[in-house]
Amino acid sequence: MWQDMAKFGKKLVDHGLVESHFGNISIRIGNKMLITRTGFPLDEINENSVVEVDIDKPSSFDIIASSESLVHRAIYKNTSALAIIHAHSPFAVIESLLADGTKIIPIDSEGQYFLHEIPIVKGGIGTPELARNTSDALKDHKGAVVLGHGTFAAGKILEEAYVITTQIEHSCKLKYYCDLTRR
Repeated sequence: MWQDMAKFGKKLVDHGLVESHFGNISIRIGNKMLITRTGFPLDEINENSVVEVDIDKPSSFDIIASSESLVHRAIYKNTSALAIIHAHSPFAVIESLLADGTKIIPIDSEGQYFLHEIPIVKGGIGTPELARNTSDALKDHKGAVVLGHGTFAAGKILEEAYVITTQIEHSCKLKYYCDLTRR
């Protein structure tokens, strides 16, 4: 399992969707999740950089798990997700700060088709508020952007969460450049 996480962690860094030490990845296995450790570079994931924690309750390993473990738990409890990627995609963050409301509407055909809209959620890093708001948004959407922070994408497998992450960033990048020409 950690090998899949390593594959997508490297892709996230290589494609500029995260800086090496930021963002996190998890996979659900029954009532547990494998999640990247806090502060560990996503392009260097190995068996020692992933920790297994309970989904239903806090665990003693939470101290070394990602600071967003609470958010991942809430998403797994409230959606059918089996894999989650949290990235700090630059154009998604920019668009969340520029948006006039609670969502970003893609202007490209793929974004419109696959995402329809991208909810913008609020809450501090790793807080119950962020966990609640993100899991609520992902009940009806494939991905969301945390205001000024980054994306959360959920899927049945990591590849699906990765594709959603890249689509959000692509749509936000195109929207940013198109809006720039209109100013």
